[in-house]
Amino acid sequence: MTAYFYPLNNVIQDYAWGSYTSLNTLFGIANPDNKPQAEIWMGAHSNGCSKITVDGKETLLSDFINKDMSAVIGAETADTFGELPYLFKVLCAEKALSVQVHPSKAQAEAGFAKEEAAGIPLSAGIRNYKDPNHKPELVYALTSYTAMNGFRDYAEILAFFHKLNIDELSILVAALDANQNEQGLSAFFEALLSLEGEQKDAAVTKLLAFASESQSDELFALLMTLAEQYPGDIGLFSPLILNTLTLAPGEAMFLHACTPHAYIKGTGLEIMANSDNVLRAGLTPKHMDVAELISCTRCVPMPKDTILLAPEISGKAQLYPIPVPDFNFGVYQDTENETLQTTSAEILFAIDAPLTVSHASGESATLQKGESVFIPAFVGDYAVTCSGTFARAFN
Repeated sequence: MTAYFYPLNNVIQDYAWGSYTSLNTLFGIANPDNKPQAEIWMGAHSNGCSKITVDGKETLLSDFINKDMSAVIGAETADTFGELPYLFKVLCAEKALSVQVHPSKAQAEAGFAKEEAAGIPLSAGIRNYKDPNHKPELVYALTSYTAMNGFRDYAEILAFFHKLNIDELSILVAALDANQNEQGLSAFFEALLSLEGEQKDAAVTKLLAFASESQSDELFALLMTLAEQYPGDIGLFSPLILNTLTLAPGEAMFLHACTPHAYIKGTGLEIMANSDNVLRAGLTPKHMDVAELISCTRCVPMPKDTILLAPEISGKAQLYPIPVPDFNFGVYQDTENETLQTTSAEILFAIDAPLTVSHASGESATLQKGESVFIPAFVGDYAVTCSGTFARAFN
């Protein structure tokens, strides 16, 4: 007998920047090993594949999909992507993640082919491209969620650096002052990230001296917090160059290709294309390939009023306009036997209340908050009941 609903047994990644308490506080998920719980992965990614129970046996979600891909994820998705094209996460940042840029699809394909031809092992620390895919992302805040996203306006960046008045940066700042355009910002960003030795150390020391005297300003207080996490890192200049914002619970933003961003603190849902491609731009002990980063970065300001992603309201649903075909995302509130329809494989996540899914066959499944379920494309119509809020990932 074919089952329609598959509760997920998910991997929890214990990256060092994760929170020890957030999953327990929000969802009652235990932390018996007392490790940082950074991310819950919901999906079929090889680095942390979810498991489901089929005919009484636990199996990898990826194996279930591969047995009958067209039926499970939908014929169109199978033809276009050849896999579940998204990874759905709960992300809990206690410390800041690195400032990073994700390449476009074309850049990823070219970069991956180049590194493959050069024979650089996928596991090598200097490897930039782990796959030929782009990595657009959406983040939906579950708690207050501080992040950086996109460049500030040229004048705003210059105002900060004129105020700092750091001798070691005077030539860089003067050049940006004279060239307030994409080329000028690109040259400034590259030169700043390329600082080394005494010049870098002196610039960072003077930045922190200024910040320590200015901690009544939220931005400089944040900078001092980042300095505790990443001492001496050139990425400490990032909050002065990139838009810094705090999402309220229930707010969302999209992370575009070629745009620098960083998650600083908070817990949220994240959905992304299936990729591991990251080009780092500071706040990291890991490999930074500045030349490759700059070649993949669009150095244009992102107006602050364009960062938040406003949902389209459709009945009980908030559906977010996603500019890529890899995934869709919606949030649903107070549903009572509401009918949804699959066109592809879906993952539902119960945010703050039990969620029941049911099918005309009589099959049903109930999730507690913090739990998730995989629903194959072949299910068609199904009904949802939830007195609170749940999220839906699909494509």
